[in-house]
Amino acid sequence: MVSSPTDSALIVARNVSLSLGRAPARVDILRGIDLRVASGESVALLGPSGSGKSSLMAVLAGLERPSGGSIAVAGLDFGALDEDRLAVARRGRIGIVLQAFHLLPTMTALENVAVPLELAGQSDAFARAEAELATVGLGHRTRHYPAQLSGGEQQRVAIARALVARPPLIFADEPTGNLDTATGAAIMDLLFARHAASGATLFIITHDPVLAARCARVIQLADGHIVADRSNG
Repeated sequence: MVSSPTDSALIVARNVSLSLGRAPARVDILRGIDLRVASGESVALLGPSGSGKSSLMAVLAGLERPSGGSIAVAGLDFGALDEDRLAVARRGRIGIVLQAFHLLPTMTALENVAVPLELAGQSDAFARAEAELATVGLGHRTRHYPAQLSGGEQQRVAIARALVARPPLIFADEPTGNLDTATGAAIMDLLFARHAASGATLFIITHDPVLAARCARVIQLADGHIVADRSNG
């Protein structure tokens, strides 16, 4: 399935399911998810632990193959792509910020942020990475390794890495889960500021209703189903 040129939806998911294992031990994680997300939206996916939030993000981001249904992102039918083409499709289209920072420990902050640009063959990877680190307030920490950075600084590096290629879609899965309250609030302020500056779609996975209230749209998930979808406008 490919979106039509007049379709403003960046994400289109139709009857998406995800199951693990085989009967009688099969576990159904996602059950018939239908979802459309427009370009530039800020969306919170809210739900208790085990509701399927991270699994839904994984299939929407092309990190996990759904068991059924179809997913199109930025007009590309993810189901029609093999693993190599899917990896290329994610590059430059999707940025991901996770609860665990997943920085490469043997690389400096600058090198970590430059990685996605180098993979894309960009000749100015390090200059752009340095500029992005300055934007997130780490222009003075570019030569530091992750072990030399605080948790908040590591998450800023992760945000810079996710955004340096200017992807139209940003996923953030519990991005403040490993941070104290004050640092987490500062990270979310930064993430929303970068969303506003870039115009990218921001899709936040959270269990925090206060954080969800900052998004324009809140989707609630329970037992693998969307049980509510409302606007905060």
